[in-house]
Amino acid sequence: MMDNPRIIVHCDLDAFYAAVETLHHGFDESIPLIIGSDPENGRGRGIVSTCNYAARAYGIRSAMAISEAWRRCPGQPYGNAIYIRGSRGLYSRASRKVMKILKPSAQFFEQASIDEAYLDITEHVENNWDSALALCRKLQEEIMQVIGLSASFGIASNRILAKMASEVNKPNGIFRILPDELPDFFEGRNIREVPGIGKKRATQLHEWGITTIDEMYTYGEISLSRITGERFAAWITRVYEGRTSSEISPLRSRKSIGKEHTFDYDRENYQIVLENLLSIVRRVMKSAREVGVSGRLAEVKIRYTGFETHTHGRSIPVTMDDDEVFVSLAEKLFANNVQTNKKIRLIGFRLGHLDTPKTKQTRLLSIIEEE
Repeated sequence: MMDNPRIIVHCDLDAFYAAVETLHHGFDESIPLIIGSDPENGRGRGIVSTCNYAARAYGIRSAMAISEAWRRCPGQPYGNAIYIRGSRGLYSRASRKVMKILKPSAQFFEQASIDEAYLDITEHVENNWDSALALCRKLQEEIMQVIGLSASFGIASNRILAKMASEVNKPNGIFRILPDELPDFFEGRNIREVPGIGKKRATQLHEWGITTIDEMYTYGEISLSRITGERFAAWITRVYEGRTSSEISPLRSRKSIGKEHTFDYDRENYQIVLENLLSIVRRVMKSAREVGVSGRLAEVKIRYTGFETHTHGRSIPVTMDDDEVFVSLAEKLFANNVQTNKKIRLIGFRLGHLDTPKTKQTRLLSIIEEE
């Protein structure tokens, strides 16, 4: 571990879209709330944008076909679930209010998406981890009192650990990982809890009897590299030892790799649009691997009839080049942001915040898109 590590906070608003709608409409939190396309009594062709915790108990998730959500948890008159379309304006206003509360406490502040942010509070709390915990409690209470939203906080020495910590006590939780607590934190913890490890990688490790993070580390970097490759083995070793990035930046990198697809006619079947988007993501990630770069920012571009265009992004704690990670991010970004009452003309994906080895710079410049 490095001397005098930074104190990084990750704030994640709990079930944000559903929480905002619940607050706005005065819904009962115990009743399943599904936001997305019109289910048409189970005949709808759209998808679920997001849902509250009560609906998640039925296995409903973002990007699920709305007809499948209805089958699992029907609305009136067949059940008590509430189905509504999203209200983008409500979410944006609520997000701005939350960020306004968070930002003054950070020396460096980065809004990772509409519902999450990273804060470097090292100087603000004078390198005191107990003060960091007290500050997060204060911010959590202020967000609830002023806006009425629940937020979870993770405190650690770098981005990826702070992100993991914020998931521990959800919803409305706070969890702190002190630098000397890393072995205890990782002991027995499932490998899927590390951001950037998806189902495919987990399955590969399970086949070798590796199911927890400490088992992965105990295996040894050299032995692990024979299974997963040197790059992953070196990266997960840095994660376990707390040696990943603690950099928080308000600036968005302009260097990116992106692709778009314009449909031959404007589409209203969002499942078809989503399939095209995920195909684009895989092509972008293939291009990234070919030139040896990885990224931390995923952006989905949606152009509707009439050329109305919106871009929606989310960043992850560390740079990655894994298809599965960015497919999942793109799927959620699309589901959470698509305006389900409009037809779609174009769909696109951009990989940003690139990590570029110097030996790859020349070739990279030939395919990079600057936006």
